[in-house]
Amino acid sequence: MSDKVFIFDTTLRDGEQVPGCQLNTVEKIQVAKALESLGVDVIEAGFPISSPGDFKSVVEISKAVTWPTICALTRSVEKDIDVAAEALKYAKHGRIHTGIGTSDYHIKYKFNSNREDILERAIACVKYAKKYVEDVEFYAEDAGRTDNEYLARVVEAVIKAGATVVNIPDTTGYCLPGVYGDKIKFLMENVPNIHQAVISTHCHNDLGMATANTMAGILNGARQVEVTINGIGERAGNTALEEIAMIIKSHKDLPYMTNINTQLISQTSRMVSNLMNMPIQPNKAIVGRNAFAHSSGIHQDGVLKNRESYEIIDPKEVGIDENSIVLTARSGRAALKHRLSVLGVEIDGDRLQEVYLEFLKLADRKKIINDDDVLLLVGMERSEDRHIKLDHLQVVSGKGVQSVASIRLDIGGEKFEAAATGNGPVDAAIKALKCIIKRDMTLQEFLIQAITKGSDDTGKVHMQVEYEGVVYYGFSGNTDIVVASVEAYIDAINKFVKK
Repeated sequence: MSDKVFIFDTTLRDGEQVPGCQLNTVEKIQVAKALESLGVDVIEAGFPISSPGDFKSVVEISKAVTWPTICALTRSVEKDIDVAAEALKYAKHGRIHTGIGTSDYHIKYKFNSNREDILERAIACVKYAKKYVEDVEFYAEDAGRTDNEYLARVVEAVIKAGATVVNIPDTTGYCLPGVYGDKIKFLMENVPNIHQAVISTHCHNDLGMATANTMAGILNGARQVEVTINGIGERAGNTALEEIAMIIKSHKDLPYMTNINTQLISQTSRMVSNLMNMPIQPNKAIVGRNAFAHSSGIHQDGVLKNRESYEIIDPKEVGIDENSIVLTARSGRAALKHRLSVLGVEIDGDRLQEVYLEFLKLADRKKIINDDDVLLLVGMERSEDRHIKLDHLQVVSGKGVQSVASIRLDIGGEKFEAAATGNGPVDAAIKALKCIIKRDMTLQEFLIQAITKGSDDTGKVHMQVEYEGVVYYGFSGNTDIVVASVEAYIDAINKFVKK
């Protein structure tokens, strides 16, 4: 048996079933191209008969993508299959994914039928799809709750009918990993023609076991996994692509491999999150904001001495430049010293102890300590020592009015002025700034955080600016969020400009 695990991505089909996450055709093509670059083997592009939009998306993705297989979903209905085949006519490698529910729940309550009739319908839909494409995948919906002996009969029959892939979904996310793994093992041992097809997993996360069930399936013989970026999908979601890819890559003792270029995981995750308006939970494995963040003093000290003390994955393997040492009341001297060193301040011995004691007092009052807080602790007010300073900023903005910003910068004691229009006051102000600082800079991240409450609150702005392949961080705080945004951008620039 091959140890290659095929990655079947259903972000554009099952993932898009999340309320509020629908994409237009252009956005779907953008995601499909990203999945192709990522190394996905199969892209499930949609359910063509469900809507004209889905049909068009499958057609256009088939044209836009070169090497992955493009898959279209159908029910066990001839009209569905006809429409899917039409949508796939431009695909370089097309697959029809057809099937029917096989559990007694589905047979009795969904179809008002019996096992023998469902078996015949399963065989018929595969044979019909086979008239259009060589690559036919059959799904046994609710296989997780289907009797194993009956499921084995269905699998054997659809393979005999021409199925090249057989999907064993845990549609409701009910299975325990041992139960799901045993189900795959039972099929591998009791279906005579099982090796004529690839067995696929498709696990949902209703009880939080999608990834564990998928791995149990792989360990017992499945060689295709149906997954989504960030684990998005119906109800509680699907198995997360990034989790399976990194489990296989991290466990060198396992013989499996995928085509996934893991260094593209982080950027693909962010793109899908932004396009689908689906924020990633901070503690999400692999791609969450806190996945490589350390706030415990013991953990920080261990990571600074040797990353592998508390990290089983090098952040660079998933496209993140470095781990994050977050300063809180639980941080130790080593973490504080490391952060000061990054900011260009070297202290040790008694002076470090003095600053650390002040740091603990401040950390008891604030949840997270930022760079400005740390520098103030050692007597360095950065605004007085900057090469570039904001001298004046005026913004005109409002409903029905194009935002205009005029800015004056102090650069080494010399004044420079510029003005610009933009899509909102912050955009206008930053464009005006760029008219003066003529460098090829890219704003990668822009975060605003309220410190207390109320309309007169101070807003903290955190920016990441990329310049010549290096990311620089800028911070500022002000009751005027536009001023804070410009000062944060300037703070980042001050870290790479030559004085």
